[in-house]
Amino acid sequence: MCDDELIPPRADLTEDQWTRTAGPGLADPAVPDDTPDAAPARGVPRRTLLGGAVAGAALAALPFGAPQPAVAAARAGRADRFPLPSAPGPSGEYAVLVTGDAGTGKAEQYAVAAAAREICRAEHAGLAVGLGDNLYENGPESADDSEFQEKFERPNTGIDVPWLMVLGNHDCSGLIPGSGGDPSRGDREVAYAATSRRWYMPSRYYRVALPADGARGEPLVEFFALDTNPVASYVAQTDPHYWWNGPYMRDQRRWLDDALRTSRARWKVVLGHHPYLNNGKHGSAGAYDGFVIGNYTSGVHLKELYEEVVCGRADLIMSGHDHTLQILEPTDRTRGTRQLVCGAASKTGDGTAHFTHPAAWQDFSRHGFMVLKVSAGALTIDAYTVDIAAQKARLAHRTRTTRPVGAAVPAGAR
Repeated sequence: MCDDELIPPRADLTEDQWTRTAGPGLADPAVPDDTPDAAPARGVPRRTLLGGAVAGAALAALPFGAPQPAVAAARAGRADRFPLPSAPGPSGEYAVLVTGDAGTGKAEQYAVAAAAREICRAEHAGLAVGLGDNLYENGPESADDSEFQEKFERPNTGIDVPWLMVLGNHDCSGLIPGSGGDPSRGDREVAYAATSRRWYMPSRYYRVALPADGARGEPLVEFFALDTNPVASYVAQTDPHYWWNGPYMRDQRRWLDDALRTSRARWKVVLGHHPYLNNGKHGSAGAYDGFVIGNYTSGVHLKELYEEVVCGRADLIMSGHDHTLQILEPTDRTRGTRQLVCGAASKTGDGTAHFTHPAAWQDFSRHGFMVLKVSAGALTIDAYTVDIAAQKARLAHRTRTTRPVGAAVPAGAR
């Protein structure tokens, strides 16, 4: 669900119930295809809704609920795929490009990617992160959908590194584009990883550790990629495997708890499309888009996951979903964990801060991206805004942390 598409349904309606009762916006006139991204849409464009319906019908023949492995295995398939970095760069740190909500295939995405490409070369970036909504509006129709080329490979030509990808609500569209109502669609993005040089998604959720010195010692930084869709969808899940308290989310929670507990990395970074805290229009987990009831639309169970498993154990939560750039401050509530929102790689917000979580820096109107730099001594976040016409990035803010969250947690506290 994006700022410029449609109004969220009432909490916990299934997609079928929503469409049968002419949910919010469905009876409104269609929006022309050339409506600017920044303009709010009054309803669902008919061709978009029909596209989602066709996708839903095609999915009816597919097996749902197949379990996915959680631990990243060695990259099989193409021998020429870009390898994960095995040691910090020339400056003694890993540089990681961070983008989110990029997959439109429009000029804005190309401009941001061009600006990021220049910064990546200067910073010797060896890794990139895609924080979901990788293929607007409905996600892929197959593992070789042409949209992988149109909305990921071509725009990112020249950023020749592995991209750690997570699933967004648009990647898991059901009948309603962006609803997150069919998580099983994400399996197609996992399958695509076997054939792409860039796209890294060995499973629906996974972990990736980068070594401190190229040896087999303790990692310098570890990333934990989540699938947040089953506990933050705009409609109720109908497949029992993906219910908020079903086997998939129970397994993912156990995996994440164990992964954070056993990680020996100095710095720990959690990746998930939906944010824990957010000053943008969508709001924070537990009250997404003003909803505070139900098991899905509000994101209340994602809030529980972040608070009970992640906060106080990871240094960063990096998310997209809101088309803004935010570096929020760690607080007592987060137990030292910092939230980043980086979802402005192709669309932008409405220019307004809707909430008041403490922020080191934030921008609600410009396109941009971030670069995470990690060394033994510091974790640095550089936020860039992009001049779309010139395809140039400007460093807008830098935040630096020298003490990992784990170092502040007393031994035996968890």
